[in-house]
Amino acid sequence: MKICGITTPEDARIAEAAGADLIGVVLHSASPRCITPELAREIFETVPAMTRVCVTHAVRPSDLREICALRPDAIQVSCFAPVPDECRARVIRMVAPGNPLPPDADAYLVDGSRGTGKPYDASFASAVVSESAVPVLLAGGLSPGNVAAAILDVRPCGVDVASGVEYSPGRKDPGKVRAFVTAAKRVMG
Repeated sequence: MKICGITTPEDARIAEAAGADLIGVVLHSASPRCITPELAREIFETVPAMTRVCVTHAVRPSDLREICALRPDAIQVSCFAPVPDECRARVIRMVAPGNPLPPDADAYLVDGSRGTGKPYDASFASAVVSESAVPVLLAGGLSPGNVAAAILDVRPCGVDVASGVEYSPGRKDPGKVRAFVTAAKRVMG
């Protein structure tokens, strides 16, 4: 389970306490959850045992090098954004209908809404899961109330949520985070 759009060390601790496996911080994006590299570093230092993901829509090599310098465990990028050779992080590629699956991904994220909370496309997500040789994460409109059904419908290896567990943009609700993780783990095992 990935809790994305973390904007404070406190919210990172909330995700960790709830039992989430990954946290995501957003950099170089127009998202209301976008933070500075300095804050990302502080958040990462708060939860060193968690898998830490930098999420970006950046394609400029200088922006991507700056993100890789934070030493995340993974970097989540758009479908064909170039990842610098010196970046040692695993690559999670966001995929969308109409594009082939990029061959250099360590995992795929199916989220046609690009973080807006719009519901995922179940038929596309299921097709990616069945075609993929790498793990697939599902995002898009997920919440504590629908995550179990989404997992049973699509069968991803993991799920990713941001707005579905917030009380305001960029701020996580501890109860919603716990409920989301509990519901997801109940069906994922």
